[in-house]
Amino acid sequence: MKLAAHYNKASIIISVSVLLISAVVYYLTINYIVRQQFDSDLSEEVAEVIEYINLNHRLPKPIEFDEDLTTFTKTNLTNFDTKFFDAPYVNPKEKKKEPGRAVSALVKVNGDNYIVTIVVSREGTEYLVQIISTITLILTAILLVVLIVTNRYVLNGLWQPFYHLLDQVKWFSADTNKIATVETRVDEFSDLSDAVYKMSLRVTADYQGLKAFTENASHEMMTPLAIITSKLDMLIQDEQLGAEQFAQITDIYSAASRLSRLNQSLLLLVKIDNNLLHDTEKLDIKSIVLQKSQQFQEMLQNKNIELNLVLEPLEVNASKYLMDVLVNNVFSNAIRHNKNSGSIKIRLSENKLIIQNTGDITPLQQDAIFERFYKGRTSDGTGLGLAIIKNICTLYHFAIKYEYANEIHYFTIAF
Repeated sequence: MKLAAHYNKASIIISVSVLLISAVVYYLTINYIVRQQFDSDLSEEVAEVIEYINLNHRLPKPIEFDEDLTTFTKTNLTNFDTKFFDAPYVNPKEKKKEPGRAVSALVKVNGDNYIVTIVVSREGTEYLVQIISTITLILTAILLVVLIVTNRYVLNGLWQPFYHLLDQVKWFSADTNKIATVETRVDEFSDLSDAVYKMSLRVTADYQGLKAFTENASHEMMTPLAIITSKLDMLIQDEQLGAEQFAQITDIYSAASRLSRLNQSLLLLVKIDNNLLHDTEKLDIKSIVLQKSQQFQEMLQNKNIELNLVLEPLEVNASKYLMDVLVNNVFSNAIRHNKNSGSIKIRLSENKLIIQNTGDITPLQQDAIFERFYKGRTSDGTGLGLAIIKNICTLYHFAIKYEYANEIHYFTIAF
C-alpha cells in the first residue's frame, strides 16, 4: 500500500472516529441542556401551584394551568423530596401519548398534604433535537466526503513530484540514463530531489571509473599473459628441454592459463553485474545444449561419462553470449566434478533446464555454492563457474536451485 493510501486511511479513520464521538457528545449535551431547561420550567410550575394555594387556600383546577397535566394525590407523608422524571404525556386535544417530562412535589392545603405531579410534553423539543441531529449527521457526511476528495486529489497532487522521482530512481542506470531534479514547492521533496541527483552523479562517476579501471586492467593483464603463454608454447616445443624443466614449464603454463581464465571470469562478472551486455534476442535453448554436447564430447570420453539428453524446444529472450556461457558452465561443472564412468542427464522441458550428474558422494553447501570462489573438495577450477551461472540467472530473473538425493547432484534452472 502506498504512503498516500496509508495517510488517507489513517486520516479518514481518525476523522470519522472524532466526528462520530463528537456527534454522540453533541447529542448527549443537547439532551442534557433540554432536560435541564424542562426541569427548570417544571420547578417554576410547582412554585406557581404553591403560590396559588397560598393565595386561594384551595387546590387549583387542572384547566387553570394551560395544557400541563396536573394531578393532586392526598398523602400522609410529611417529608417528600421533589423529583424529576420522564413520563408519558397524554395530549388532551389529540388524545394520544407523547414523550413527556414530569415533576412530583409535596404541597399543603388547609392542613392536608398532597403530592402534586405535573407532566409537560417534550414532543416539540424532541423534534427539534432530531432536526439538529439530522443536520449534524449531514454536515458530518459532507465533511467526510470533502476530506476524502481532498486526500485523493489534492494530496495525491502534492505527492506527484515524489512519484516522479521514484520512477527515475527505479529506471536509473549509471550507463544509460541520468536522474533529473524535480521542480516542487514542497521543501522536503526538493531536498530529496537534490540529494538523489547528487548521489546519481557520484554513482555515475564511480561507475565510469570502475568500468575504465576494469577494462584497462583486463587489457593490461591479458597482454602479458598472452606473451607468457606464447613464450611457454615455444619452450614446450623445444626438444632440448629436460624432463625436469619440461615439468616446471608445464606448471607455469597451467598457472598462466588459470590466471587468464580467472581474469576473463572476473571481467564477465563485472559486465553481468552492471548489465553491460545488451544483445538480447530470442534464443533456442535446445540447439545451444546440443551444440555444447558436441563440443564437450572429448572431455566426456576422457572420463568415460555417459551423457543422456531429453530435450524439448524452449525459447527465451536473452543475450546469446550469456546463454552460451551459462550452458557452457553447466556442462563444464557437471563434467569436472563428475567421477570416472559417471553419468550426466540433461532434461529440457516446458520452462526448466535440469542437470543431474554423479560425483562427490557428499552434498555441496546450499548456502555457499553460488558464492564467488567457492570450491568443492576436489575442485581445481577458479571457483567462479556457479557464481557466473547465478548472476546470469539473477540478471534475467531466472530461478536456480541445487538439490542432492541418492548420490545425484541436481541443478534446476527455471526460465
